[in-house]
This record gives sequence, C-alpha cells and structure tokens, in this order.
Amino acid sequence: MFQGKNIIITGGSSGIGRGLALRLAEEGANLALVARDPEKLSRTREEILSHSSYSGSRVEIFSCDITEAEKVGQVMNNIAGEIGSPDYLFNSAGILIGDYFENLPRDNFQEMMNTNFFGTLHFIKAVLPHFKKKGSGHIINISSISGVIGVFGYASYCASKFAVVGLTEALRAELKPQGISVHLVLPPEVNTPMLAKVNQSRPIENKMLARTMSSLSVEQVVDVILKGVAKGRYLIIPGGRARIMSRLSQIFPSRARWVVDYTVRKNYRGPKE
Repeated sequence: MFQGKNIIITGGSSGIGRGLALRLAEEGANLALVARDPEKLSRTREEILSHSSYSGSRVEIFSCDITEAEKVGQVMNNIAGEIGSPDYLFNSAGILIGDYFENLPRDNFQEMMNTNFFGTLHFIKAVLPHFKKKGSGHIINISSISGVIGVFGYASYCASKFAVVGLTEALRAELKPQGISVHLVLPPEVNTPMLAKVNQSRPIENKMLARTMSSLSVEQVVDVILKGVAKGRYLIIPGGRARIMSRLSQIFPSRARWVVDYTVRKNYRGPKE
C-alpha cells in the first residue's frame, strides 16, 4: 500500500515519527522527514539508508519549526519539489511536560498548543492544496489517549491533545467528500525519549495512573497505526487497555472517572506549598 507513495512525517527524527520512517522506508515509500534538529534528522536518514532491509526509495530531511506557519508553507513547497506531490501526512511531532497544574506556568500551555495543536494545523493547511488538486490523500493525526481522557498531571498536554481530537473529528467529515481520508491515532504512553524525560518530573499520581494502562514500544504502536491506515480506519487506538479505557469513557464516563479518582486517592501527594 505504501510502496512508491510520497509520505511526510513530522517529528520524523525521534519517537513514533522515527519508527514510522524506519518501517515505511522498508515498504518502499518516499519520505520527507520534518523536525527541528537537523543533526537528529541526519542521523535518522543515515540509519534508514544503512539499514539492511531498506528498499532504496528517497529519504529527504527538512529542518523546520512547525509552530511557524510561514516556514511550514516554505518547507511544504520544498518537499513537493524534492519528492513530488504528497500522498500521506503523518502528524507525529509533539512535546510533553507533566506536573501539577499549579506548577505549570501559562507559557507552558501556550508552548503545548503551539507545537501539539498549531503545528498539526499548520501542516494540514500546507498539504491540503496538494491533496485537493489530485482529489486524494491521507492525513494521520497522532493525538493521545490523553486527548479523550483527562489525566492528572497532564493539564497542558491534555488541553492540546483534546484540541487535536476536535480538529480531526471536524476534518474527517469535511474532507471525506473531497476524497481525502483523515485518521485519528490515540496511543497510550509510548517508550520514547520524550517519555523518559517526562518521567523525571511528573507527579507520582500521574505515574500510578500510567501503570493502569501500561506503556507500549514504538514498534507496537507503529504496527497498529500502519495496519489501521491500510484498512481505512478512522479511529486507531494501539493497546488493549487503552481501547478499553477509551470505550469506558464514552459509554460509562462516570465509571472511567471513578477509576481515575480511585487511583489518585490511593497515591495522592499533591503539590508542595
């Protein structure tokens, strides 16, 4: 399905984005990897090119701050010039900080929205004319299970990921008549460098809640995402526990809140005065 397709991956130098790049390169896709750090991008490209199962398709890298709409537009033009008109956009770039709400400055909420929400929005805006021109395309927005369930200690992260869910829901209905498919991915916590970093600062209550759902490897998440996209699924939730919790929050929201409250109550420490 992905062989010979032109695919953009934001956050392509690390975490889920890097995992997607490695797998899609094996399947013969032409890749445009986007991230802020040019050195990480170069390392990822070299890793792909040196991989024994790499199929020989094109792998181009583009350093870009996705929070800046004008720069995203320029990079989109460069991508189209390098690999051709895109077929898929994987919005994987994101940041995460965990702490008690009282400890999170207002700037943190703005930073989360700028990267997690507006970064996603900017690339959709930039790629959409290319998809509309040929009457097809796939937009895959990677939100989080924290985009449908409020999580203790993730106030700013949840706010940004809930926004991504709302945007994706609206775009699914709006773009479908134009032949453009939209997919929403809600992974639980994934064993990435980002999670390792947040583990150093997030509250104990948050850590205990995370254990109720268990984290997944990047490879597990990538496998579920690509299978879901290939089958045309709109909602893609890696991990059995995450799927159960998502369904519980929809059908029995009070029960889902009880699970959260019970776990927090057993482990509550609270912010220090």
